[in-house]
Amino acid sequence: MTTIETEQLSPISGAPISDKVKQDRELLRQAQADGKLLRAYVRLSGPGWLQSAITLGGGSLAGALFLGVLGGTSMLWLQLVAIFFGVIMLSAISYVTLSTGRRPFEAINTEINPALGWGWLIATMLANIIWCMPQFGLCYESLDQNLIPLVSGNRLGDSNATKAMVSMILLFAAGFVVLLNTRAGLGAKIFDIVLKGLVGMIVICFFGVVILLAVNGNLDFSQIAAGLIPQLSQATQPSGELGGLVAALPQANQDFWITEIVSNQRRVMIAAAATAVGINMTFLLPYSMLTRGWDKPFRGLARFDLSTGMAIPYIIVTSCVVIAASFTFHAKLDDKLKSSDLAVMKTSKSFEGVKPILIARINHELGDTFSKPTNDEESLALETKKLELASQLSEAEKTLAMSLVKRNAFQLSETLNPLLGESNSKLVFGLGVFGMGFSTIIILMLINGYAVRELVGSPNGNVPFVTGCLVAGIAGSMWFYLYAGDAKFWLAIFASTFGSMLLPIAYITFFLMMNSKRILGVEKPTGARMVVWNVLMAAATLGALAAATMAIYETATDKKNPVAFYVVIGILGVYFVAVIIGFFYRKTPKPELNSSV
Repeated sequence: MTTIETEQLSPISGAPISDKVKQDRELLRQAQADGKLLRAYVRLSGPGWLQSAITLGGGSLAGALFLGVLGGTSMLWLQLVAIFFGVIMLSAISYVTLSTGRRPFEAINTEINPALGWGWLIATMLANIIWCMPQFGLCYESLDQNLIPLVSGNRLGDSNATKAMVSMILLFAAGFVVLLNTRAGLGAKIFDIVLKGLVGMIVICFFGVVILLAVNGNLDFSQIAAGLIPQLSQATQPSGELGGLVAALPQANQDFWITEIVSNQRRVMIAAAATAVGINMTFLLPYSMLTRGWDKPFRGLARFDLSTGMAIPYIIVTSCVVIAASFTFHAKLDDKLKSSDLAVMKTSKSFEGVKPILIARINHELGDTFSKPTNDEESLALETKKLELASQLSEAEKTLAMSLVKRNAFQLSETLNPLLGESNSKLVFGLGVFGMGFSTIIILMLINGYAVRELVGSPNGNVPFVTGCLVAGIAGSMWFYLYAGDAKFWLAIFASTFGSMLLPIAYITFFLMMNSKRILGVEKPTGARMVVWNVLMAAATLGALAAATMAIYETATDKKNPVAFYVVIGILGVYFVAVIIGFFYRKTPKPELNSSV
């Protein structure tokens, strides 16, 4: 009987594996034989750069900037730990995917637990939609605050009509780039090159700021080194110089500032950790590898790709952003706000931002002593009286208030002033924020396209893919209806906090997959390798659970929305029950086609 090998098909498109993939596979085999793997890895890298494009988005930039504002360099460790654990989990899912050639959603539902599979899919789609909104907001703000004023001298303005028009233009442009990325050939290659160039530009820009600060003797390297050591107490106590300022205050005043600073600090810590590796990134990686036709010979390339294409740029950029933001904003107070003369204070460019914080501080101490105003005139007089009292606060308390101001892109561009000067920093920062936000919109739309394909059970369907892309893009373009503040960067923090609640779903699922003989068969690691994998994945999972718990606690203690906690707990309770049931129910795997006849 003659054995005929069937042609290998892509698990995503269902089409035969291309000659290009076969050539890449042969290149890796030959490079391994010649001992020249590094050159081959550099040439073939790709999915890691896609991860980098979404990792280095508005959320990670906002998280790093506000870490520097609130904690100085004392919280440098957070994003390093988060990306380390994230790469561990992404390496695990890449190992499983490339070892089996199976789509993760199908493998989880069939071999592990359908509740985990569906939870992963739905959480990914929610994260895509939620995270898409701040990216549109950041793009608009970079145009409004930084780029358009440099060209025309005028801002775009705050009207919803203008925001809608700009958002539609961004949506059509992003959709066109997504279309290019889904087609093999020159367009897809250009997309990869643009992503690598964008990441490289951002790395060079912020790296240059830190180098200049170091050359000028503006950096305290002992403090920077200390900031690389994890400090879990930062979840409950003010960090950096702010901690010293609070400790020097009378006890009666400390309570207010500790509550306010720690609450903001926790939100930023959660966001920074969640944006290192979000749940939608765990969905993107395996599908981007399968789309390219990667399989077992590409496992080493996948780990290299994650390390060089994602982790290293992320670590360099976020660390430099934290250092630059620390130098520019941490525990800083301009001379006008230092004044005890209210008229002088009002001339500060930061006055409007710090005003509500100062009023809240006065209300904390004397709120019950004021008569409730009955008309607008009395309200204005009462506000003026409170601001007069606030003007007499110490420099330390005013500095603490400044640390809580939610800055916009125009203000945050000051981080680049030491390197580029004021006007150039506005241009470069604006371009950087726009590029990061726009590239993240593209990737989020792409992920949602893959997710909707799985949702409807059509892994190579064009209509579900386009529908998924449009759902994320259109929802994101409506950001201005759901968020109406000046500091769009803070929307990225909110979205990331929500994302951190979802991440443990993915981490627990991958942990189970790496230990599943049903999925990996003979490819399942054993012995010392399995022990190392389990230790690292367990640490990453515990870290994700800790971040999720902190996010839930923040929701529970949010006085502005007391119902949110019960909603979150209710959803988690129902999902927990579904997971328990899911372990007793698995789909019957479909019969595999024989590889020979």
